[in-house]
Amino acid sequence: MKKYSVLIVLLVLAICVTDVSAQCPMCKTAVESARENGSNAANGLNNGILYLLALPYTIAAVFGGLWFINKRKKVQTS
Repeated sequence: MKKYSVLIVLLVLAICVTDVSAQCPMCKTAVESARENGSNAANGLNNGILYLLALPYTIAAVFGGLWFINKRKKVQTS
């Protein structure tokens, strides 16, 4: 039954998708005006987004690596 409830929730979420703006209008306006003036503000904003994106994946990789090492040690000792 649990499998079906997860599938139903995923199906409802897939159906209820709406169009959203990816960034706030103020940030978009600031980056567009900086790009027209020849500033590197867009590059800084993109680098900031990459740093914010990298942190969760790094944490997940560390915990996954620790889990894998501990699982491997348990298999070797048994």
